[in-house]
Amino acid sequence: MNKIKLGILGLALGCSVNAAAECVAPEKPSLPDGGSATMEQMLGGQKAVKEFQSANLEYMACLEPQIAAARTELEAGAKDAADTIKQLEASYNDAVSVEEEVAGQFNTEIREYKAANPG
Repeated sequence: MNKIKLGILGLALGCSVNAAAECVAPEKPSLPDGGSATMEQMLGGQKAVKEFQSANLEYMACLEPQIAAARTELEAGAKDAADTIKQLEASYNDAVSVEEEVAGQFNTEIREYKAANPG
């Protein structure tokens, strides 16, 4: 009976972990060149960054239950779950890094815009 329960749990968790393919990281937005951009272009860049951040949060939220499911799988004795956890956590950490990179790049463009358009 316990083997049946573990098998069902394994199937359920396997389905969750395999759903990782459904989590799609958003593409980085193209940012305006702050040194030559118009105010409208900068506002468009700001909108693109906000949309990217929102999509990136959704992507990370998609990964979280899969990481938890893989950890449960590992605790249940699945040997390949450790690799799955590493892959999912790397994807999550990459998403955080990309978001920080995009925010930093946009802040640089804002500074360049302000330098090119004083007052």
